[in-house]
Amino acid sequence: MKIQALKGKVLVSDFERGSRIINGIIIPDDNGKSEGIRPRWGKVYSVGDDITDIVPNQWILVDNGRWTRMLKIKEDDGSYVQLWGVEWPESVMLVSDTEPDEAAIFSKWV
Repeated sequence: MKIQALKGKVLVSDFERGSRIINGIIIPDDNGKSEGIRPRWGKVYSVGDDITDIVPNQWILVDNGRWTRMLKIKEDDGSYVQLWGVEWPESVMLVSDTEPDEAAIFSKWV
């Protein structure tokens, strides 16, 4: 089943969560903790009809906590995809055509 985002909304998959590896260092899962308060990258799955600034398969950086609960959808090929809803443009901080390298971004602040 192909899901279409509603007007003013973006659906993202591959949302960054769980443990991370930055410069060879494993950063434990920080979801639900004070350390987990940070923006997260997600891959654009679908955009509302009124959104022309971004397209599926781009990556967006979503402001902390500005996403919905996860929705698990069964695709036509039998696989499952996890999706989160995001309001456009209020919740989006950055857009990238390629998957961001968090290590490169993180190293600038360390």
